[in-house]
Amino acid sequence: MGTDTLGLPHGIRVTPANVDDRKGILEMMGFYRSELSRILKVLCDGGYTGENFADAVGELLGAVVKIAKRSDLSKFVVIPKRWIVERTFAWLDKYRRFWKNCERYAETLEQLVAVAFIRLILKRF
Repeated sequence: MGTDTLGLPHGIRVTPANVDDRKGILEMMGFYRSELSRILKVLCDGGYTGENFADAVGELLGAVVKIAKRSDLSKFVVIPKRWIVERTFAWLDKYRRFWKNCERYAETLEQLVAVAFIRLILKRF
């Protein structure tokens, strides 16, 4: 899922469990290429480091990848930008339909996530 800094989704793509997160996000970016064309910077966590991923994002969107690094301290420290997508997933956890994935088709789950966000946006704004 690709979100903006408010946590609202700009791209939703459901992939099978055997697809790596890097491949899944690149697939999502390719699918929503025209909608994401104005993106200048992509903020990712440490799992997306590496030049291959950054080059692929640069080719798809023309954007620069920035990694939100963890703190080197041994105690818990909140890194503000790092928790944007986690907060978005927490919003989805409030919907009982997502407690267990019982959908036969990935497209059905994508549409249910879209409906959940439409409901969330209508309630908040």
